[in-house]
Amino acid sequence: MTKVDKKLELFNFIPLLAIRFYLAPIFIVAGWQKWQNFESTAQWFGNVDWGLGLPFPELLLWLTIAAEFLGGILLLLGLFTRLTSIPLIITMIVAALTVHWQHGWFAIAPSNPSTSTAQFFAWLNIPGAAESLENSVAVGERLQMAKNLLQTYGHYDWLTETGSYVILNNGIEFATTYLIMLTVLLIYGAGRYFSLDYWISRLFLKSR
Repeated sequence: MTKVDKKLELFNFIPLLAIRFYLAPIFIVAGWQKWQNFESTAQWFGNVDWGLGLPFPELLLWLTIAAEFLGGILLLLGLFTRLTSIPLIITMIVAALTVHWQHGWFAIAPSNPSTSTAQFFAWLNIPGAAESLENSVAVGERLQMAKNLLQTYGHYDWLTETGSYVILNNGIEFATTYLIMLTVLLIYGAGRYFSLDYWISRLFLKSR
C-alpha cells in the first residue's frame, strides 16, 4: 500500500456516510407514506387486476414498512447497518421486478436519443438499445407537442417556473441504483466515526 493509499484510507468512511445519509430519508419517507396510506396500499399490493397481485398483501406491506421506515432510521444512525441492508436489498429487488421491470430501465424517459445512455449500448449492438433510441424520438415528439399545447393554451412561464416537463417512465433505474448503494453498505458497513456500529464495536473490543 502506497502513502497515497494510506492517506486515502483515512477518509474511506466519507462515501459510506454519504450513502447512508442519501438513502435514509428516501426509505423513511417511503415507509411513512405506506404506513399513512396502509389500506389503499395493501389493496394495491394484493389486487390482481390493477395492482401487484401479491399474496398476503397486508403481511408483505407490514414487512415493507418495517424494512423502509425502521431500516431508514437505522441507516441514519449507522446501527446494524449490514443487517439492515439485507431486507432493503430484498425490497428493492421485489420492487424492481414487480413494479418497474415492465417499464424498462429509465425512470424518466429520455427525449433526445443523442444524449441517452442507450446510445452507448447501441454502439455495442446490445439488444434493445436501438429500440430504446427509437422510443426516445417518440418521447421527444410527444413532449414537444405537450409543450406546444401548454404554450398556446396555458400560462407556460408559470407552469415551468419550478422545472421543465418530462415524461415519467418509471423503470428500474432508481431501484437498481439504491440496490447498488445498499450492496456497498452490506459489504463495507456503516463506516468509522459517524456510526453507532463503529463505536459499539470499539467498546466491545475494549471490554475483551
